[in-house]
Amino acid sequence: MSRSSLFGSPLFLGFDHLEQMLDRVAKNADGYPPYNIEQTGDNRLRITLAVAGFSMDDLQITQEDNQLVVRGKQREEVDGRVFLHRGIAARQFQRAFVLAEGIEVEGAWLDNGLLHIDLKRPQPEVRVKSINIGTRGAQGGRPLVNGNAIDDGSASIA
Repeated sequence: MSRSSLFGSPLFLGFDHLEQMLDRVAKNADGYPPYNIEQTGDNRLRITLAVAGFSMDDLQITQEDNQLVVRGKQREEVDGRVFLHRGIAARQFQRAFVLAEGIEVEGAWLDNGLLHIDLKRPQPEVRVKSINIGTRGAQGGRPLVNGNAIDDGSASIA
């Protein structure tokens, strides 16, 4: 199955033109923390954020309507450390992803400084319903199904 057949609209994860949407988001955001979005199955996605230095207690993931929001805030450490150079970001962040209708969060885990969030699109149940085909009967012109008159709301007044 091609990526474009699974993911459909330029604005939502879970629809087409995913690459265009990601390009727009990347240009409008500060880029922190960096992230990947990968297709892990026919109806599955994984968002991976690079959150080096953050523990599970520093991270929060919420789903607010159709947005998946990831927030990170490290606790201030006051242990007398003096940095000669500090290149590892310790700033708070908030990263939001717009989810398409029906996309569900399966779970999340932190592994080696990477936060993984698995998403899935449940397959709709295929429901088949047989509809009986009737005829107009002699009983006042009422429809018949399987030889029985049914009330179609057109009862005659005598």
